[in-house]
Amino acid sequence: MRDNWGYTGDIDGLLGTDSWKAMQHFLKKYWDYNDEIDGIVGSNTVKALQRWLKKYYRYTGDIDGIAGSGTKDAFKRYANSL
Repeated sequence: MRDNWGYTGDIDGLLGTDSWKAMQHFLKKYWDYNDEIDGIVGSNTVKALQRWLKKYYRYTGDIDGIAGSGTKDAFKRYANSL
């Protein structure tokens, strides 16, 4: 994330603002994220994340911008794959 997506924070294992800014850079380039790069996980961030998770991490729910249990489970699959 640091080299490719502009992550500037400490490597601390936490999903903070800097982590989400880097994720938003990734989502903007590949997954139709069209909002601010601000590190805030709003509905547009979640929708882009859901599109990515649906393609690669078995997310089966709607692209609705709500980080429900299905979104969280798919994100955990991603995190556990690292």
